[in-house]
This record gives sequence, structure tokens and C-alpha cells, in this order.
Amino acid sequence: MADELVAVYDAEGNVSGTASRSRVYAQGLWHASSGVLVRSTDGARIYVHRRTPTKSVFAGMHDCLAGGVVDPGETPLQTATRELAEELGIVDVALTPLASAAWDGQWAGKPMRCHLFAFGARWDGPMRHQPDEVADGWWWTDDELARHLADPEWPFVPDTRVLIPQILTSTPLS
Repeated sequence: MADELVAVYDAEGNVSGTASRSRVYAQGLWHASSGVLVRSTDGARIYVHRRTPTKSVFAGMHDCLAGGVVDPGETPLQTATRELAEELGIVDVALTPLASAAWDGQWAGKPMRCHLFAFGARWDGPMRHQPDEVADGWWWTDDELARHLADPEWPFVPDTRVLIPQILTSTPLS
């Protein structure tokens, strides 16, 4: 597989160029990712999945956002739409931004520094996991997810772990 190009950002969130994914991760270059929190149409459940053990970062960890890096020339919304279709097979669903404009939306950990864009979708249809990215998935209530997140040893992707308190308070059940 070729080393794909991703959009490179500056620390303030402006697109500043492109670089290979391997270079972005190796050098900790700022980039952006978009993720989609999928709730059931009644809002009572969140779809949680486990990443495959072959993922280049955070392999085998759990996540509740279907998403990925912003490609050159893409907007975060375009990325979210593409990734939702690729990872979970969900298409033709409205996406709503989740984070408030006042919230920074950054994660600066290892192996990367990333601007994070979160969107929400309501869906009760079938899920079609992309076998290279999603190993398994299930529905949980906010409380079930919060109980797991309260355990710092639970293998949950660290960038989403940063986002999730903001996301859960911005997506009420009703």
C-alpha cells in the first residue's frame, strides 16, 4: 500500500500543505481528523467499535467515533462523510457538528498532534464494518460508555477520550 498524503495544518488549525501519513506521524506534524458519533434514532444508544489489531495507530482499541484523517483538498465534513461510509457502511445520513466553536478540539499526544472535528448522526440501519479497520461493534448507553471510560486501563483511543466529555454533553438524548 502506498504511503497516502494527508493535509498538514498549523497549530492554529489552518491548512499549510501536505505530507505523507508516515511523515506526519513520525515527525508529529499537525494534521486534522474527523469523526462521527452514531446514535440510535431515539438517541438512547451510541455505537462503539473496536479497531482492528492491524491499524497503524491505536490498534485494537475501542472507539465511538468512525473517522480518519483529512485528505488534501477535503473539508472536515467531507472526511466525516467518507469515513462513515467506509468504516460502518452508513450513507445518506445528515451529519451535525458536535463541538462548540469555543472549544479548541486539539489532541497533542504521541504519535501525533491533531485538530479534531466531531460530527453526530442518527442511525438504526445495518452496520457494514470495513474488515481492515473495524473488528467488532455494539450499542451502549451513555452510562455504559461513561462507566468504561472511567477506567483508565480500558483500551480506548486517547484522542476520542479527550473529546468524549464535550461530545456527550453536546448531544442530549432527546
